[in-house]
Amino acid sequence: MKHLEQRIHALLDSDAAATLAGIRRGIEKESLRITTDGTLAQTPHPKALGSALTHPYITTDYSEALLEFITPPSTELHKPIEFLEQLHRYVYSHIGDEVLWVNSMPCMIGKDSDVPVAQYGSANVGRMKTVYREGLGHRYGRKMQTIAGIHYNFSYPEAFWKLNQQLEGDSAPLQDYISRRYFDLTRNFQRYSWLLVYLFGASPALCASFLAGREHDLLERFDHSLYRPQATSLRMSDLGYQNNAQSSLAISYNNLDEYVSTLTHAIKTPEPAYEKIGVKVGDDYRQLNTNILQIENEYYSSIRPKRTINPGERPTTALQERGVEYIEIRALDLNPFEPVGINQQEIRFLDLFATYCLLRESPQLEKCDLHASKENLRKVVYDGRNTGIELCNWGKSVTLKDWATEKLEQMQPIAELFDRAHGGTNYAEALAHQQEKVDNPDATPSARILAKLESRNQGFFQFAMDQALAHRDHFLSRQRCDATNQRLEELAADSLAEQAAGEAADQQSFEDYLADYFRD
Repeated sequence: MKHLEQRIHALLDSDAAATLAGIRRGIEKESLRITTDGTLAQTPHPKALGSALTHPYITTDYSEALLEFITPPSTELHKPIEFLEQLHRYVYSHIGDEVLWVNSMPCMIGKDSDVPVAQYGSANVGRMKTVYREGLGHRYGRKMQTIAGIHYNFSYPEAFWKLNQQLEGDSAPLQDYISRRYFDLTRNFQRYSWLLVYLFGASPALCASFLAGREHDLLERFDHSLYRPQATSLRMSDLGYQNNAQSSLAISYNNLDEYVSTLTHAIKTPEPAYEKIGVKVGDDYRQLNTNILQIENEYYSSIRPKRTINPGERPTTALQERGVEYIEIRALDLNPFEPVGINQQEIRFLDLFATYCLLRESPQLEKCDLHASKENLRKVVYDGRNTGIELCNWGKSVTLKDWATEKLEQMQPIAELFDRAHGGTNYAEALAHQQEKVDNPDATPSARILAKLESRNQGFFQFAMDQALAHRDHFLSRQRCDATNQRLEELAADSLAEQAAGEAADQQSFEDYLADYFRD
């Protein structure tokens, strides 16, 4: 605690506030396309939206029906939300009667084969993306890949890093210092991510079809729905992301070299269960390889250190050669009460939370620390709103309410820093709003969802469908910006042309392409 106070006071006494105004933020938001009867859309990615392979802002994730909206990084806090609004308006003008699902847990899905795998064209780079997704389907099931979320990308400006390095008396090369400090942040994020899940978890219930044929004894049933009374985010539970092979993985976040080496080891280590699937059967690829991870992105984690990659470059290579550039926070459910799944107040708190994780002392994560963090997260996922729930804080038992209150109090001077940078009291207000949720669990998104189900006497599907239709009306009733609309039409056309040009120029066999990609 003393270490945290010293760092914050040093920043308050310096010009740090001015540098915080240069933070860059971007959002990636996933949404399923569904039909008006609530089933997964079977239509291909609309041509009017451009190429899912090359469009910079509108693409697909696992499924052809799982849209992904990407905002360009911006230092202006309101820009990502505004851009998401424009993207949604544009998409709704090109998908006919289809609707965008607003919950993280999917709509009514029958068989695994009812989930269409995303297609990216005939070029090798596109085929690789599709085969990778085929592999995910064989390994974990396609249904699991339809779970949607919000990814928050966040980076501090160079001026902030230079000031911090100077205050700490660190003499390492700047990029080495930046990478080390980002890894400090990621370790503390894993220790305290339970707080984000409590505050923003919005998946306490799901459609019974999602778990059809799967054993579970944790949920109660009503109206074709499954739920847990005090749950926060079933998306973040083992019901959402089941991965037995990954459960034994020990990816190290202690420093960049260990992270890259442990991740690379998983990409090169065969997994017997996946060898049984096979790589190529006849002319059809079932997966890219039989290793624990086909590629880096297969490793599921709530936070990732990232570096922008060059064409054909592996993420670990980019990190090893150029260091960490930004972090990607992946622990966020879609908020079904918000048209674009997130709001500015949530963004402000994410700024505070990430900076708290950066400034607080961050010892290396040992096995016992990882176990405690995972157990804390599991408890909050399933029973986070239980007023008597206790978590493990450095070997000592503490109530969630007391620990969360302590964390939020420690963030108050950080909120002061951000309010100095941006003017006003928005960050202090965002912090106070989170304290209200800690004091009153009924104010959390997860509790509000279950309260809606009870008051309306409806199941998860009907609630989610009502929200989706209401948000559709919101977007269709808003005036679209002509300049933005024209720009998105141009980007769609340009992306289709870029994909076609890439396919025409592709001369290498797919086998050779994969061999080159995975070559050391």
